[in-house]
This record gives sequence, structure tokens and C-alpha cells, in this order.
Amino acid sequence: MLKQQDILILLKIVTYRGNPFAMKDVAAALNISASEVSASLERCKCCGLIDASKQKVQRLALEEFLVHGLKYVFPAILGRRVRGVPTAHYVSPMKELIVADENEMLVWPHARGNHRGYSIAPLYKTVPEVVLHDNELYHLLAIVDCLRLGRRREVELAKEELKKRLAYE
Repeated sequence: MLKQQDILILLKIVTYRGNPFAMKDVAAALNISASEVSASLERCKCCGLIDASKQKVQRLALEEFLVHGLKYVFPAILGRRVRGVPTAHYVSPMKELIVADENEMLVWPHARGNHRGYSIAPLYKTVPEVVLHDNELYHLLAIVDCLRLGRRREVELAKEELKKRLAYE
């Protein structure tokens, strides 16, 4: 059974663009233990989201799951206004495609965040800290949040952006 951190780990692996990686490097980049990364990759292998070597994300399967299943398994539930890190269509590349009201900003709660908005729980607790130092992963997670929110126009635009980022070979 997939866990939320599995999606985060797969997206981080996507940022390596097919280059070899060590589990300890993924763990350090995401503030997750190496044993949890190992367990996650095993779950992803069983679900067909990564190959048997645990080095290559099955991009089409991941895309299908993110587009069609993610919002049902890990829905984005809006919360109260808090300080945090912007997400969804308030972050590149989505903010260039969608005109959004700054008063309705969506954020992942984070004490060091410099924006106020309506909270959305991140896919994993380390996300708001990790994205402060990893723009490529940040952009992928913002796209994924647009998919999780489920608004038709945003979802269609997010699908196109996701396809571009998953097509690295």
C-alpha cells in the first residue's frame, strides 16, 4: 500500500533525469531516513511505479496515477489561513499559466514561510522545508497539488506540465 512519502520520493528521483542515484542521497535531500526510502522503493516496485532495479521511475504509470488517482488517495483538503510556503497555481510553472487571486493563496504550513494563505497538507511533512532548497522538486510538487485540488482547468494545465517534466529521455 502506497504512502504519501512514496510520491515525494518518486518525484525526487524524476529530478535526477535518469542518472544513477544512491538511496542515501535521496534520503538526505528529503530529510527522510535511508531505511524509509528503501521501504518506499520496495512499495513502488510492487505497485509498478519503479523498475526492478529501483533506479528508473515508470513514468507513464506514475503519470497515470498522479493524474487519475492521487486526488482520491491523498486529497488536498483546504484548511485555515496560516503562514507557509506557496503551492499549486501560486508557484511556477503554474502561476504563469493561471491568473490567481493572491488573497486566496494556497500554502503548505511552515513557520519560516513568508506568505499567508489557506493551508493544504503537503504530501509529506518534510516538503515545506525541502522545497526551500530544491526548485525543480518544488515545481513538480506544485503541479501535483494542482492535480490534487481537482479543478478542471488547473488539472488540464497541470497534466501538460507534468508530461513535459516526466519526458526527460
